[in-house]
Amino acid sequence: MPEQPVLLVLDADPSPRLGALTGRVRVRRTDGAGLAAALAEADALLVWDTGSDAVRGAWPGSGRRPAWVHVAGPDVDRVVCPELAAGGTVLTRARGVFERPVAEYVAGLLLAFAQDFPGSPGSRRGRTPVLLAGSRAVVVGAGPVGRETARLLMALGVEVALVGRTARRTIHGMDDLDRLAAAADRVVAALPPTPLTRGLFDRRFFGLMQPSAVFVNVGSAASVAEDELAAAVRARWIAGAALDGPAGAPAEVPGLLVTPRRAGAVAGRHDRLAEQFVALYERWAAGEELPHPVDPALGYTPGP
Repeated sequence: MPEQPVLLVLDADPSPRLGALTGRVRVRRTDGAGLAAALAEADALLVWDTGSDAVRGAWPGSGRRPAWVHVAGPDVDRVVCPELAAGGTVLTRARGVFERPVAEYVAGLLLAFAQDFPGSPGSRRGRTPVLLAGSRAVVVGAGPVGRETARLLMALGVEVALVGRTARRTIHGMDDLDRLAAAADRVVAALPPTPLTRGLFDRRFFGLMQPSAVFVNVGSAASVAEDELAAAVRARWIAGAALDGPAGAPAEVPGLLVTPRRAGAVAGRHDRLAEQFVALYERWAAGEELPHPVDPALGYTPGP
């Protein structure tokens, strides 16, 4: 009888429910400290602890490496390293789990801002509410999160311009970003963490925006020069802003709301992430091509 493949799980609490794979795979769980010693025995790696940098540290070196790595989150920047990119390992990430929750988070923020709800970015008592419908928004990032956000905002009557790395069909290229942002009432950033997106939203960019505009980031924290954003809000270059990112972002700035990775943290996500992985494992074990593989050199899945 052939030996069962080894699935290594870089674990976190709560652990993924993988009972559907019982009897067909040997599941081994590890924390970051034990990852390097366990990698050589694994056929596949599930990165459940998406906040860990352990893979980047453990992957380089001699010995066999898993043929497939799946990240149970929307970003792979904590996993990708030159050795993984050059080794032919298939890399996938969660899809279809976070897009709608993030889009609803954005819509909720923009509605709260428009209605001047207490605690919303830029809230000033006595300010007359405005309609979100009929306003103009730019969504920067044409990946699954950006496209779902654009769809939901359009359903609310917002005129949306979607900006991607390159122009195609109904998507603007980055060359149009400054022009579109200068005329927008809302700018939503939903970019992946790549060297090309680092520091894109800076003092120069915020200076282009209208004083009545609001900026929301639900993508890579590294794409925003956060101290410069805080300064722009303090100086009222823009009406307000919201950041969904790790601890350490500017806080206690009137008009700037910071939430700690809250956008995709909806009830039931752990079960959905585990179910998605099991479905992918079924395909991988059958020798089928995995959908939407990530290009490690780019840090995201090219195309739609």
